[in-house]
Amino acid sequence: MSVGWDDSEPWDITYCTIDYLLSFIQTCIDMNYERERFIDGAHKGDPVALAAWLVSIPSVNPALEIDGAGETAIAQACAELLEGWGLETTITEPAPGRPNVVSRLEGQGPTILLNGHLDTVGVSGMTIDPFEASFDGNRMYGRGSCDMKAGDAALLVTAYRLAKEGPRPNLVVALTSDEEHASIGMADLISEGGPDADLAIVCEPTNLSVMPAHKGFVWIRALFRGLAAHGSRPDIGVDAIRHAALYLSALDSYGRELRSRPAHPLLEYGSVHAGKIHGGTAESVYPDECELLLERRTLPGETPETVVNEFQSVLDVVAAKEPTMEACLAMTLERPGTEVAPSHPLVTGLLRSGEAFEVEQVIEGMTAWVDAAFLNETGIPTVCYGPGSIEQAHTDDEWVDIRQIYSCANVLEHFARGLVR
Repeated sequence: MSVGWDDSEPWDITYCTIDYLLSFIQTCIDMNYERERFIDGAHKGDPVALAAWLVSIPSVNPALEIDGAGETAIAQACAELLEGWGLETTITEPAPGRPNVVSRLEGQGPTILLNGHLDTVGVSGMTIDPFEASFDGNRMYGRGSCDMKAGDAALLVTAYRLAKEGPRPNLVVALTSDEEHASIGMADLISEGGPDADLAIVCEPTNLSVMPAHKGFVWIRALFRGLAAHGSRPDIGVDAIRHAALYLSALDSYGRELRSRPAHPLLEYGSVHAGKIHGGTAESVYPDECELLLERRTLPGETPETVVNEFQSVLDVVAAKEPTMEACLAMTLERPGTEVAPSHPLVTGLLRSGEAFEVEQVIEGMTAWVDAAFLNETGIPTVCYGPGSIEQAHTDDEWVDIRQIYSCANVLEHFARGLVR
């Protein structure tokens, strides 16, 4: 076997091993130095250093990946930062090991809430070191760099700057858990009437576009019952999979009908698709059960009751033509679409603040559902605004443009100070 040295000279192997170990040790020293540099910069309010430090703290949602670290470590790090900057800070646990961080800073006039989530999706299949926070030109790579530790860093730096000097409004910083799964953190934050705030910004990745509207969703479980029988007995077997397929095919017409409705100015149309199908036991057996898991993306103002009724109407039409069909529908989860008028001072004010830092004035719709809906539902006007593109969120080589992190922090600070000038 050839490994690049004379196999008969074991001292070569020793030297190679020592060289490798020295190189490995130096790499560890360099990584530790970088991490310490990030931590030092974070405490001094450097938004990119802070984003890099947050990326280096694993916070994978344990509901999405079995070995996910959860938010405990990153919540503690953020809480220590905020306390050190002079904000009154508390950590709560909506569920064991799933903390929220809420900080408050007294100012004048209205109260603005800045929100971000602390969890990330999993790291399986990533093509980069998920927690190294590496750089290439203007890009910073790592899990959560885009969604949404860059946004967290921008809002935290805004709190740091506002704490140092006035003028400033009253400020609430809310860093929540579990947004990537069931939003237990935000649900807990708004319980019992929600936080006391006049307006809010959720710093999800929007490419620094102001996003005042986003879609909601309704999840539907459609269960079809058949009658198991040998594949040679079509006279007695009832094919549950076929019935599910007929229903799924009929939903195509429903989807086309959604696109015939008046378009929302920012979000366009609702949509429907099948997310999962399960049924049958073997090729030679008529399936006695088939389950469809369906999703309907909704527009602001659409109610879950209306959506469920629409699904049921499609099922009724199909079942009328299939006397052996037995099926039932159940809603398993829903989240509302919400919106703030583009003319709202929150929207126009952010646009003006962006213009002060040469950020293009763009208003767009957020196609994904985000925690902003909870805040809007409590009566707090809320928009999404943050660094990074949603197209990079959750990807195998997730990255964010560091220039947008700086710009976002500048815009948020400018907007917040403008509330009391």
